Amino acid sequence: MILLDGKRTSEAIQQEIAAEVADIRVHGGKVPHLAAILVGNDGGSVTYVTNKVLACEKVGFGSTLIRYEDDVTEEELLDKIQELNNSDEIDGFIVQLPLPRHINSQKVLEAVDPRKDVDGFHPVNVGRMVAGLTSFLPATPYGILQLLERYNIETSGKHCVVIGRSNIVGSPMSILMAKAAYPGNSTVTLCHRNTVDLAYHTRQADIIISAVGIPGLLTADMVKEGAVVIDVGTTRVPDDSRKSGYRLRGDVDFENVAPKCSYITPVPGGVGPLTIAMLLKNTLRAAKREIYA
Repeated sequence: MILLDGKRTSEAIQQEIAAEVADIRVHGGKVPHLAAILVGNDGGSVTYVTNKVLACEKVGFGSTLIRYEDDVTEEELLDKIQELNNSDEIDGFIVQLPLPRHINSQKVLEAVDPRKDVDGFHPVNVGRMVAGLTSFLPATPYGILQLLERYNIETSGKHCVVIGRSNIVGSPMSILMAKAAYPGNSTVTLCHRNTVDLAYHTRQADIIISAVGIPGLLTADMVKEGAVVIDVGTTRVPDDSRKSGYRLRGDVDFENVAPKCSYITPVPGGVGPLTIAMLLKNTLRAAKREIYA
């Protein structure tokens, strides 16, 4: 069994980005600039956005954090998005989710210029991805592709079962694994909460990617020998032995599943660290106009 080290892979990607940014500086080019809009004071969102800003500093990007209280109006938020769309300084930006209930999240996401949509959530980028055109990919699926590629895991002709159908991970992951590319060329089965006899499908899988947020969902009897298992789930469960009072658990019963796997991601330290790295990679691509010339 080989552990897929997302932390080490993320660090390698960030080092590559930093080297490219240093080269841009030497040649007098424009340094990439990422902006983030954060509404409210949700602890998880604040931590995540703070880590994004720190990662920008680490690779030499410019960064801007724009904060609003929970009572910000939808109109005010849309005005700020339009301002960022029109800014020559900002290459890409994100609107951290979730947003307060009085704001239409889909309306906000669609207001972002697709050329600056480094989260890859705009319908134009989703459509381009489905059509096999270059696009900004959602960060988590993009990170999983990087893991598969950098560990030289064979995907062509393999049976890949994706558990979860969210627009952020499951649905785009199933599309990307079926594409005529590497990583890809897999035969894909997309499962979800209404799938009958989930174990029937997972036992046939060469590659399992689980992104549902149900701790311990995937047990050893659901996995065949030699399978590749990618665990996207990160759920906080109570743990009085820790200072925080909780620990993170994935969708996979790691202790019992790992011995059967050829490759497996840990939680934490697997897919999670790659999300920010791929956001930075998308921002670099936006600055270089690689997607929309």
